[in-house]
Amino acid sequence: MIEASTRARLARLIGRATGTPDAVVTRMEELRGGAVRRHWRVDAAMGGSARSFVLRTDGATRLGMGLELADEFALLETLHAAGRAVAPPLLYCGDPALTGAPFHLTGFLEGSAEPALLVASGPDETLAERLGQELAALQRIRPPLAFLGAPASHIAATRLDDYRSRLDAMGERRPVAEWAMRWLLRHPPEPLPPVLCHGDFRTGNYLAEVGRFVALLDWEFAGWGDPDEDLAWFCSRCWRFGAHEREAGGIAPRAALLRGYEAVSGRRPDPARLRYWGAMAAIKWLVIALLQRDRHLRAGERSLDLALTGRRAAECELELLQLVEEPEDHARST
Repeated sequence: MIEASTRARLARLIGRATGTPDAVVTRMEELRGGAVRRHWRVDAAMGGSARSFVLRTDGATRLGMGLELADEFALLETLHAAGRAVAPPLLYCGDPALTGAPFHLTGFLEGSAEPALLVASGPDETLAERLGQELAALQRIRPPLAFLGAPASHIAATRLDDYRSRLDAMGERRPVAEWAMRWLLRHPPEPLPPVLCHGDFRTGNYLAEVGRFVALLDWEFAGWGDPDEDLAWFCSRCWRFGAHEREAGGIAPRAALLRGYEAVSGRRPDPARLRYWGAMAAIKWLVIALLQRDRHLRAGERSLDLALTGRRAAECELELLQLVEEPEDHARST
């Protein structure tokens, strides 16, 4: 139960941000989803009308990856101003006294982001094409975005260094991951100019309503990266939610996503590059799954969901074995 004093203080912030001094928060309800951050729906009565917002804040423990909330909010402001499909940003509050942690508020949008529902509704090539178009449009946004830092000069090598150091810090043996990272180190693709990446572009992080794309959600992993990173992440086996034959996020064949992407970007992704970044995606998800597990095991956030997420590292290892296997490598080594 959210205290009445908290609702009153939040109403004052909303009132100042919207120019509605008589705003009253009528309800706050925690929303499902969001493995890294937590969300509440906030309903408010405002000058004879009603509006809803989403309050987004950190979880009880931190993952140790991704943007700070203030930077995520600054990115949302940039994206919204550029006409990209995101939840309209309203305000950022860095004072932890109000809700126990800093937070930001965005407008509430109707639709569903529930992966099980989106996948169960059947193939939807139109939605997949639209997502490809949105991703290509996102990649057209260029610096300066100072809060994201400068793009890495060697993106693939930088990713590998980060993932290896995180695995080393966990102090456990992951031979499949080590083998795959060695392959990735030895087979880097020709670099392409860096672009703005969502960083977690997948089914579950976009909002759709009756098959219509509404908005991209959850920008905490955004940053500069390779143009094929988000495409490969979207097509990872773990984000198909059981519909493994539909390579594009469990909703359509991969060709539909790439068709939409090419229509806006003018670039046809190379299958070899997508395979490389698919293997990198599996390493990334393996690392995140173990970090989520350790929020439960080591950081003290008691959560069955976090604990079970750690078990998904095995799925990543299976995908790595399927993506990285090269018979000619074995022939050369014998």
